Amino acid sequence: MRTAGPTTMRLSSLLALLRPALPLILGLSLGCSLSLLRVSWIQGEGEDPCVEAVGEPGGLQNPDSRIGLDQSDEEFKPRIVPYYRDPNKPYKKVLRTRYIQTELGSRERLLVAVLTSRATLSTLAVAVNRTVAHHFPRLLYYTGQRGARVPAGMQVVSHGDERPAWLMSETLRHLHTHFGADYDWFFIMQDDTYVQAPRLAALTGHLSINQDLYLGRAEEFIGAGEQARYCHGGFGYLLSRSLLLRLRPHLDGCRGDILSARPDEWLGRCLIDSLGIGCVSQHQGQQYRSFELAKNRDPEKEGSSAFLSAFAVHPVSEGTLMYRLHKRFSTLELEQTYSEIEQLQAQIRNLTALTPEGEAGLSWPVGLPAPFTPRSRFEVLGWDYFTEQHIFSCADGAPKCPLQGASRADVGDAVETALEQLNRRYQPLLRFQKQRLLNGYRRFDPARGMEYTLDLLLEAVTQRGHRRALARRVSLLRPLSRVEILPMPYVTEATRVQLVLPLLVAEAALAPAFLEAFAASVLEPREHVLLTLLLVYGPQEGGRGAPDPFLGVKAAVAELERRYPGTRLAWLAVRAEAPSQVRLMDVVSKKHPVDTLFFLTTVWTRPGPEVLNRCRMNAISGWQAFFPIHFQEFHPALAPQRSPPGAGPDPPSPPGADPARGAPGGGRFDRHASAEGCFYNVDYLAARARLAAELAGQEEEEALEGLEVMDVFLRFSGLHLFRAVEPGLVQKYSLRDCSPRLSEELYHRCRLSNLEGLAGRAQLAMALFEQEQGNST
Repeated sequence: MRTAGPTTMRLSSLLALLRPALPLILGLSLGCSLSLLRVSWIQGEGEDPCVEAVGEPGGLQNPDSRIGLDQSDEEFKPRIVPYYRDPNKPYKKVLRTRYIQTELGSRERLLVAVLTSRATLSTLAVAVNRTVAHHFPRLLYYTGQRGARVPAGMQVVSHGDERPAWLMSETLRHLHTHFGADYDWFFIMQDDTYVQAPRLAALTGHLSINQDLYLGRAEEFIGAGEQARYCHGGFGYLLSRSLLLRLRPHLDGCRGDILSARPDEWLGRCLIDSLGIGCVSQHQGQQYRSFELAKNRDPEKEGSSAFLSAFAVHPVSEGTLMYRLHKRFSTLELEQTYSEIEQLQAQIRNLTALTPEGEAGLSWPVGLPAPFTPRSRFEVLGWDYFTEQHIFSCADGAPKCPLQGASRADVGDAVETALEQLNRRYQPLLRFQKQRLLNGYRRFDPARGMEYTLDLLLEAVTQRGHRRALARRVSLLRPLSRVEILPMPYVTEATRVQLVLPLLVAEAALAPAFLEAFAASVLEPREHVLLTLLLVYGPQEGGRGAPDPFLGVKAAVAELERRYPGTRLAWLAVRAEAPSQVRLMDVVSKKHPVDTLFFLTTVWTRPGPEVLNRCRMNAISGWQAFFPIHFQEFHPALAPQRSPPGAGPDPPSPPGADPARGAPGGGRFDRHASAEGCFYNVDYLAARARLAAELAGQEEEEALEGLEVMDVFLRFSGLHLFRAVEPGLVQKYSLRDCSPRLSEELYHRCRLSNLEGLAGRAQLAMALFEQEQGNST
C-alpha cells in the first residue's frame, strides 16, 4: 500500500486551513482585476467628450465655469464679506412673519363652508359645529339672513338675501376673495348633512392639488346628457383651489343666465357651461362614498357597508340625530383603533423575540417607550405619594395638602380604570369591588406620560357568592397623546414696550449702570421701547434745602437724551413712606393709554432684544400675563468666578448652571422673586378694579401692603398667568431688602430668595468645612 509523504500531508493541512478563506481571496482577486481593467479603458478613451462640448458654439463660453476641468493651478478660496451698516442711514428692523409657512407660501389643506339658514342656525348648524369643528382648520357658516344673536364659537357670514343662486354665488365669491390664497380645498355642505371629518381630511390628503376637481355624489340633470352631472349638495362636494380661481370670473354671468331653485344644480350648470367640467364621484383611485339615511332609521342599528364607509350622511332632520350619528361613527372609529393597537402589539411581541435582548427587552405597555433611565442622582424622577383625601407633594412646599380639583379627578379616574381593567380580566370567575385606596404613587415621565402605582383594598366575589378581602398592587400609565397646538390670540413683535423702573433712594447709585446697559441694548439698535423712571422719595428726602438723592440719575437721563437725539426718557417723582409695588404701578398706569404693554423691571435687570420679544409674545391682552423668572448669580465670595490664566475678566455665569452640583461661579433661577412682569394696562386696570370691589376701605389699604403685581393678577384676574424661566435675564448677586411691613408670605419669599441665593449646597458645605478647619486651628 502506498503511503502519503510528509509534503503531501503538509499541503493537505494547508488547504484545510485556507478553505474557509478561499471565497474571500477569490472575491478580492476578481475585484482588483476588474478595477485595473476599468482604469485601462478610461485611460484609452482620452479626453472627456462632455468637457470638450462645453467650449463648442452654443455652450458655456466662460472657461472658469466648466465642470470637470483640472483646476489644480487655481484653487477656489472662499472670501468672507464682512457686514457693514452705513451709520448715516436710519436703522430699519426686519420683521419676520410669525409662522414659517407664511414666508414659504404654504397653504392649509381644507376649508369647510356650511350653507345654513336663519331658522336652522341655532339648531342644526350648532350640531354641525359641535361634531366636526375641532377636526378642520377653518369652518364657516353662510346664511342669507341671521338673527340678532349668533351662537358662540361660530363664524357666521350673512349675505342679506335668501335666494339660492344668490347665496351660492356670494359664498363662492367670499371664499375666493378672503381664502383663495390660503387653502387648497374647499368643501361645501348643508347644515342637514353629517360629515365623517377624519375620512374627509384623509381624502384631501390623497388628491393632487394641481387639478381642477369637482368631487361629490354625481347626479344627472333632468333631460341632459350622461356627461352633464352635478354634485348633490345634500352630501357635500369638494372644489379644488384651481377650479375656484377659474370659476370666479364667470359667477356674475352664471347668476344672470342660469335659473335654478337649487344652489347645487345652479353651480353644476355654471361649471359645465363656463368651464366644461362636471361632477365626478371617483378621482385618482379615491371614491367619494355617501349614504342616504331613511326616515326614522336608527343609526345604532345601521350596519351596511355603504353606511360604515360613508363620508357623508344625508338627510339629518334634527340635532339629536346628528349627535347619535356622531356617537355611532366615533364608536366604530374607536373600535377600529383598538383593533389596530392589538395587532401592532402582537407584531411587536413577535419581533421582540428575534432581538438580542429577547423578551427581556419588551417594555410595558407594549408599543410605548421604556421608562426614563437616569444617568445620575440628579436626574432621578421622584414619586408623589397620595391618598384619597390628601397629597404629600404640594406646589407651595407644604408637606401635606388636600387632594382637590384636577388632581382629585385624576386620581379618581386612575382608581376607576384600575378596577375596570381587573373586572375585565377576571370576570366571570371573579368580580372586584373597591373598599378603599391604601397607598397611591404617581410621577410624570417625560418619555412616556403619567405613571401610577396603586395599593387597593378590594373585595373579591366569586360566582357562588363567596366574598373575601384582598390587597393588590396595580400599575397604570396614562400615555402622552398627540401633541396639539392650543389656540392663542395673535401677537406680533412690533408692539411697543413701556419699561417701568421703580427706583428707591438706596438704589440711585445703581441707576447709571442700568441706563448704560439700556442704551447699548435698546437705544443703539433702535428697539421699539420706551422707558419711564419712577423716582420714589422718602418722607424727609428731596425737600426744600435738602440735596436731591436722584440728581445723578437725572443727569444720566439728560446725557442719554443728548447722545441719542429724538429719544425721550420720562421720569416721575413719587413720595411714599412705605412704597408698595401695586401703589407705584397705580401711578404709572394712570399716565399711559389702556393698550400700553408694560414691562415692570428692576435696577438689576438687563432686558435685551430677545427678552423684549418674549415679553411681546407671551403677554397677550385679555388672555395672559407673563412674569419671567430671572437667573440670580451666587455670592461672589462663596462662589467665585474662575477663568483660565490670561483670559481677561470673568464672564457672567451661564444661565444653565446647576446650583445643586455647586458649579463654581454658578447661580439659580430665583422662583421666589416676582419683580419683573409683562402685562397690558387694560388687564391691570381690570384686576385693580376687581380688587377695589372685593376689598373696600381699610381692608384694601392693608392688602396693598402685602401684595405684589403678580399677586394682583393671580387673585383678582381671570387671565392666564404664565411663569417661566428667562435665561436672558441674568442678575448679579444682590441682597434684597426684606421690609418688616411686608405680609408674612412676601416676607417669607424674600428671606428664601436671599438665603437660597447665597450659593449651591456643595459651595456652602465647602465654606462651612473651611470655616471649621480655620476654627480648629
